[in-house]
Amino acid sequence: MHADKLRQRIAQWAITLKVKPTQIRVQRMTRKWASCSSAGRVTFSHELLGKPMAFQDCVIVHELLHLRLRNHGKLFAATLRAYLPNNPWVDQI
Repeated sequence: MHADKLRQRIAQWAITLKVKPTQIRVQRMTRKWASCSSAGRVTFSHELLGKPMAFQDCVIVHELLHLRLRNHGKLFAATLRAYLPNNPWVDQI
């Protein structure tokens, strides 16, 4: 998969989640799969390109949800599961 295709999938999830990131970046990251800044910038590791779609979806939804819910509390976990009900990665990321 190419980085532009990943960006398109991220943009589609943003529409689904009703969030508006200020910027979407795909770049080299050494310590994590993705991050979300308080300014609304979401950054994803280029290594996601080689991962299964279900894993990518979990990382994408997780980061984009931080635009609505900043912490990892019960509401965050429940919302993540609601959007990815059968995703095997939800409890592992």
